[in-house]
Amino acid sequence: MFVPFSVSDFIDRAVAVYGQRVGVVDEPDQPAPSQGELTYAQVGELAKRQAARLDELGIAPGERVAIVSHNSARFLTSFFGVSGYGRVLVPINFRLRPSEVQYIVQQSGARMLLVDPEIDAELADVEAEFRYVLGDDDAIYAAPGSEPVPWTPDENATATINYTSGTTAMPKGVQLTHRNIWTNAATFGLHLGVSDRDVYLHTLPTFHANGWGMPFTLTGVGGKHVVLRKVDGAEILRRVEEHGVTVMCAAPAVCSAVLSAAAEWDGEIPGRDRVRIIVAGAPPPTATVAAIEEKLGWEFIQIYGLTETSPLLTVNRRRSEWDDLTPEERAGKLVRAGAPALGVTLDINPTDGEVLARSNVVLEGYWNKPEETSAALRDGWFHTGDGGSIDDEGYLTISDRKKDVIITGGENVSSIEVEDVLFSHPAVSEVAVIGVPSEKWGETIKALVVLTPGTEATEADLISWCKERAAGYKAPTSVEFRDELARTATGKLQKFKLREPYWKGMSKNVG
Repeated sequence: MFVPFSVSDFIDRAVAVYGQRVGVVDEPDQPAPSQGELTYAQVGELAKRQAARLDELGIAPGERVAIVSHNSARFLTSFFGVSGYGRVLVPINFRLRPSEVQYIVQQSGARMLLVDPEIDAELADVEAEFRYVLGDDDAIYAAPGSEPVPWTPDENATATINYTSGTTAMPKGVQLTHRNIWTNAATFGLHLGVSDRDVYLHTLPTFHANGWGMPFTLTGVGGKHVVLRKVDGAEILRRVEEHGVTVMCAAPAVCSAVLSAAAEWDGEIPGRDRVRIIVAGAPPPTATVAAIEEKLGWEFIQIYGLTETSPLLTVNRRRSEWDDLTPEERAGKLVRAGAPALGVTLDINPTDGEVLARSNVVLEGYWNKPEETSAALRDGWFHTGDGGSIDDEGYLTISDRKKDVIITGGENVSSIEVEDVLFSHPAVSEVAVIGVPSEKWGETIKALVVLTPGTEATEADLISWCKERAAGYKAPTSVEFRDELARTATGKLQKFKLREPYWKGMSKNVG
């Protein structure tokens, strides 16, 4: 028997088995009216009403619905109200500038755009055929009791298109299928040991690789979602205490924020011996990993993946063989990217050291970009663009980023995009943008700049120039002025040589 996977499977099970259980606790402090506590039956009903509204508007299965929003219950429900009924959800980074959002809406062909109230005015010029503000429930949902047109699931159909920074200034839309999402959610849950007793805190932006797939995992097992709109270390600790949080996903910067808040916390740190924190992006320093386990008493779990892989490729979780190690020794093992997740095969290209992957979580392709798709999915492997090695224990370590992407605070930034912005400044003659180590962010953006003779510009000038023309997180945090940038005989910059002094003595070089 063949029964196609669908993202609706997760909400259908939650409604059938845990219908009267509170499944989602919405953010109480937000510009839209909070939806408060929602049972899974209510979440399922809202998803049906959202799908029925799409029917009313003539938005058919396969057509795209874009959403640009902070974390919210309405965003979470949209996975099931949009993708669960055959349409394609396009989650967009709310930190992007209006021109960047407009490009994604147009490139994806989204007929509907849902916008968070906080950024509605800022995105006033971003257009779509149907444009609604989250919280305007009469526009987003059909009347109570409305039944949507049934959709016959197709596991190979695109469920979401997630835009990621690449090696060019224009982002690429990653097509994730129902099969991709289903496989990722199931294997992620298996490796984390997620159950209906878990309480998940949404410290990770929901737009980021669909919240790494955890919205599906937790829903499918009947766990509780606690929505956190904005990251704050002390507020994370308060939510852990108030709701009995047991699991969260986070970028390295979130770990730093929680540790800083813990130093000022009055009383016992909440969640000791209960919370698992799953971290990805540039791995935090070993001292940070040890502090999470010793000072917080939380379990640190490292993963590695990309938006293109739904995202889970590897998992690095504390093993019984490491129980007798010191915290520092154990941390040294946990900062590796990890061992392949179930169903993932990894290899290292012998010619250039690139990490290759094969799995059911690998993307269908880049939306309307056949050449980029062919380049990424060649010879039967997904080419990650990252350099690395696999040790005798089967664990992957990332040593270099082959693509010009900097991961800072969990966000992907195209160095070429930042260079393009800086080149547009009249005083800039040459520029190279690289990632350098940062204890807070994992890595941060540095611009190496050669000024045009006879011109002047300060570090503050150039950083401000970038912030005015791109999302703030894409701006350099430092600028270093050079007389020249060393090049090869053919005129190419060798960024690995430019990065080398900043990463010297470190076990990883992913800038």
